[in-house]
Amino acid sequence: MSDVVLLTLTGLGLAALYFLVASGLSLVFGLADVLNFAHGLFLGVGAYATWWAAGNLPGAGSDGFGFVVAVAFGVLAGALVAVLVELVLIRPLYSRTIEQVLVTVGLSLAGVALLQATWGADPRPFPRPAWTRDVTGVLGANVPNAGLLLIVAAAVVLGGLLAFLRWTRYGLVIRAGVENREMVTALGIDVRKAFTLVFALGGAAAALAGALGGVYFGTVSPGQGGSLLIFAFIVVVIGGMGSVVGSAYAAVAVGLLQQFVNYYGTSGLGDLCVVGLLAAVLLLRPQGLAGKVAHA
Repeated sequence: MSDVVLLTLTGLGLAALYFLVASGLSLVFGLADVLNFAHGLFLGVGAYATWWAAGNLPGAGSDGFGFVVAVAFGVLAGALVAVLVELVLIRPLYSRTIEQVLVTVGLSLAGVALLQATWGADPRPFPRPAWTRDVTGVLGANVPNAGLLLIVAAAVVLGGLLAFLRWTRYGLVIRAGVENREMVTALGIDVRKAFTLVFALGGAAAALAGALGGVYFGTVSPGQGGSLLIFAFIVVVIGGMGSVVGSAYAAVAVGLLQQFVNYYGTSGLGDLCVVGLLAAVLLLRPQGLAGKVAHA
C-alpha cells in the first residue's frame, strides 16, 4: 500500500512539472499557432536566474522568504525573455510555420550553448530550502517534500490560469482567439497584444518549472529544459492543442504511467509506454483528450 501511495504522489509531482512546462506551450500554440521549440530556453533561464539570485541578489537566498524572492526573480526573467523572443523573432513570422520552426529550433540550440558558455556544461548544485530535502509521511509512505511542492505549485498555476481565462478581459480574448482568431480580428480586437501576453504567461510558467525543477532534481544544467520539453510536447498533444485542462489531464496520465511502469518494469520502459500512449491517442482521438474536432 505504501509503495502505491509513494509512486502515486511522486508520479503526480512529475506530472506537475510536465504541466508547468506544457501549459504555456499549449496556450501559445492554441492562440498563435506557434510550435515554440525554444520553450525549454525559458525553463533554463528561470532555473539559472533563480540559482544566481539565491547567491547574489540582495534579499534573496536559499531558504524561507529569500527563496521566494529568488524564484520570483527567476519567473520574471523567464517571462521577460519570452516577451523579447515573441516581439523580436516570432512576431515577424506569424503564419510562416517553417520559418517559425527553424528560428525556434535554432534559438533553442543557441540558448543551451549560451548557458554552457556562461555557467559551464556540468550540473550545478541548486540552492533549495532545507525542508524540501525532507519527507512527509502520507498513509505510511515517506513522500519527498519537493514533489509535494510541485503538486501545490501546479494546482495554483492551473487555478490561476483558469480564473484568468474565464474572468478577465484578456482571458476572454485569448479564449476567443483560440476558438476563432479570424473572428476576433474582424471585431477590431488587436490579438497581437494577446499573443505577447500568452508568451509572457508561458515563459513565466516554464521559468517556475525550471526553478522548482531545480529543487526537485537538486541540480541545474543547460540541457535540462530540452529534456523536459520533449515530454511537455507529448503532454500537449495528448491533452489537446490549446487546452490547459487537457494538458493537466495528460500530464497526470503521463507522470503516473512513467512512474509506475519504470518501478514495476525495467528502467526506461515507462518512457516507451508514454510514446505508446501518444501513438494510441493520435490514432484513436487525434484532437487529444480535451481538444475539439476540426471541421472542414
